[in-house]
Amino acid sequence: MPPRSEEHRRPPKVTPQRSRQELVLALDQGTSSSRAIVFDREGERIAEARQPLAASFPRPGWVNQDPREIVATTIDAAREAIERADIGATSIAAIGIANQRETTVVWDRETGEPVAPAIVWQSRQSVPQVEALVDRGMGTRIQAITGLIPDAYFSATKLAWLFETEPDIRRRGEAGELLFGTVETWLIWNLSGGLRHVTDIANASRTMLLDLSTGDWSDELLADLGIPRSLLPDVVGSAEHLCTVDASHFGAEIRVTGSAGDQQAALFGHGCVHRGQAKNTYGTGSFLLVNVGPEPTPSRHRLLSTVAWRIGDETTYALEGAIFVTGAAVQWLRDGLGVIEDAAAVEPLAASVPDTGGVIFVPALTGLGAPWWDPSARGTVFGISRATTAAHLARATLEAIAFQTRDVVEAMAADAGAPLTELRVDGGAAANDLLMQIQADALGIPVVRPEQLEATALGAARLASVGVGLTPFDRSAERAGTDRVFEPAISFDERETRYDRWRHAVQRAAGWESSG
Repeated sequence: MPPRSEEHRRPPKVTPQRSRQELVLALDQGTSSSRAIVFDREGERIAEARQPLAASFPRPGWVNQDPREIVATTIDAAREAIERADIGATSIAAIGIANQRETTVVWDRETGEPVAPAIVWQSRQSVPQVEALVDRGMGTRIQAITGLIPDAYFSATKLAWLFETEPDIRRRGEAGELLFGTVETWLIWNLSGGLRHVTDIANASRTMLLDLSTGDWSDELLADLGIPRSLLPDVVGSAEHLCTVDASHFGAEIRVTGSAGDQQAALFGHGCVHRGQAKNTYGTGSFLLVNVGPEPTPSRHRLLSTVAWRIGDETTYALEGAIFVTGAAVQWLRDGLGVIEDAAAVEPLAASVPDTGGVIFVPALTGLGAPWWDPSARGTVFGISRATTAAHLARATLEAIAFQTRDVVEAMAADAGAPLTELRVDGGAAANDLLMQIQADALGIPVVRPEQLEATALGAARLASVGVGLTPFDRSAERAGTDRVFEPAISFDERETRYDRWRHAVQRAAGWESSG
């Protein structure tokens, strides 16, 4: 056993059921914070820590972050979680990573220094590059190759934007001096001391550069966008040895053996390993995924076909509906309007009125995602009168989250040829009882909330546990215990009337930026 550093000299505080090398550390690097959770092999939380992560908004629609802060907050959260667990790094069998997806980082191959701010998945700054793609007739081809609909959401056009607006970045990229990665690649590169430049296939499928049929980068798309292949990481599986963390970070070397984008990790965390199982994660945005099995399913209703994970030689695919603004709409009520002091206050405020008083809020604050894919839509509030209060707007915000989810569920059922029979939920907003009831009412099916709301981190831990051999894959399918099931409580007619009004409002908000 290697000697332990001074700060980790205390012996691990573990029970016989939590013996050494049976703990897994999940790094859940999200848009607004970096979290770390220590789990035991049964998926029980031992300790956790969180570090906030700032974003900047240099122009309307742009969202950037500091790549160095992404790494620093992740490492700080991990160290704090290890300390709170009262263990040393040698007690941790493996690390699993879940991360905000599509966010684009470019750095110097030799020094490791970022050459630009991280362009966050929400950022719309590469809309001109998307429009150019579509104008030259590449839209259908991109969807056929990658399963994705061309949008500024994805990494490829963010990278193309950097190349087109920063000539020195293009020059250095073409000279082989730079590296590109989404957040998990950037974390792995830093954690390994610059020894590993890899991406798991689930994250790779979100770049709009991966060929779903081969599981490798598409030379056709790289050529079309003028992106050198030398910039890109190697594509690896989701539950295997991805890197060894340098001992300088935590006091001992630890293997990273699991990685997936946050939404794929949440799907795995819910135990949705069989075809037809679906979950919705409520975070800054909301993301609804359904497992479609070992073959990708092309969408006829503007959803995304994506890789869920690859374990061993078997790749599992999913259909996804990405909603850009859900929790971010609550943040806007707090930060933009000052209507609430904190996000938790939205529930009692919204519950103080029986309905929205006719108010409908379309929170297209960064455009509309699935199934609309309208970057020119903008946030709009309809039905305001002298009787409208902050409580009505708060309740309309919760209804908007539920109706946007129904938009995706309707498209998903049409693609699958069968309706969903229940929806599993996680994420911070899933703790909001009123929102979950509104969601069940909007969908007309039960909404199932598990005891463990940290499905993203749990999925990362389960992938790492499979990758390091602690847990067989079939055990990973075990579903977490249920906290509560929300049953629909309104009539069919009322449900459809509310939804029709919502869709009418969305049509009014669409195309605002291009309407002159």
